[in-house]
Amino acid sequence: MRLACLALLALLGASCGQSADLVVYSSLDQVHSEKIIHLFEQRTGLKVDAQYDVERNKTVGLVNRLLAERSRPRCDVYWNNEIANTLRLKAQGVTQAYASPEAEGLPASFRDPESHWTGFAARARVIMYREDMEGQPQPPRQVEAMADPQYAVHGAMARPLTGTTLSHFTVLSQQQGAEAVDAWFTRAEQAGLAFGSGNADVMRRVCEKDFAWCLTDTDDAAAARRNGFPVKILYPDQGGVGTMLIPNTVCMIAGARNPEAAKRFIDFVLSAEVEAMLAASDSEQIPLRPGVEVPDHVGRPGEDFQVMEVDWPAAAKQLEARIQDFEEMFSQ
Repeated sequence: MRLACLALLALLGASCGQSADLVVYSSLDQVHSEKIIHLFEQRTGLKVDAQYDVERNKTVGLVNRLLAERSRPRCDVYWNNEIANTLRLKAQGVTQAYASPEAEGLPASFRDPESHWTGFAARARVIMYREDMEGQPQPPRQVEAMADPQYAVHGAMARPLTGTTLSHFTVLSQQQGAEAVDAWFTRAEQAGLAFGSGNADVMRRVCEKDFAWCLTDTDDAAAARRNGFPVKILYPDQGGVGTMLIPNTVCMIAGARNPEAAKRFIDFVLSAEVEAMLAASDSEQIPLRPGVEVPDHVGRPGEDFQVMEVDWPAAAKQLEARIQDFEEMFSQ
């Protein structure tokens, strides 16, 4: 018995001594990001300690952890599945600059001018709708029209408290003014637009025929389609401001313990190969780099739909205030 205990202690001690070469926090669904992290390990021989957000705390959990750890960082690289909270982390001094050579192939509008973050592999903000409901109402073709009574009573969207919906309506606040966006939410609620806990929630409600349409992301719409539901998407605001793309973002954490390994990982994640992998995955991420081959069902920016121009640094300046405003608005 004593020998067995000693052997177990020796094994545990050896395991604890095997420290990782790199620590990555990822808010992209583990089923998608884990495969890419494992491929990086195979290619480089580096061992990655990967921490993933759980669904109920999507994005916010790891962001709060990074904020809490900023004086003694444990993470080297943060891979976010959206952009708003990455901007927030930069504003609070959690990130540091790294100009990856792989970033050069990506549009300048999705790169931080100070190289603190780079966007890649985006989701589009789309209207997902059913065509098989009795007395099928037409879905709105503009985000603004979602607040009109003829559309609102049939639809739903996530509350703009986290993730891509927060990014979306922070940008609209920067473009249109916060007062205009707040007035839009008041009109939408009064007209009967429903507000759910997240994009996946409102997508499921459309699948269950609670609503005819919802504002969601292309990856959630893809999940509904794969599960056999007769849903379609439309890219809103075509011929107007265009459809918003919300990119994945990757950044190096200030005070990273493994900066050289962090740079290698960032270079890998920003490669055309990884954008192609994410496009071909179940999440159907949209490559931002021109020329990446994608399956036929993945939209091509500038070809299949018009993209909204976004000044992300300008939107970032409104983020903290908008978070507070939206939390107050939707806590009532």
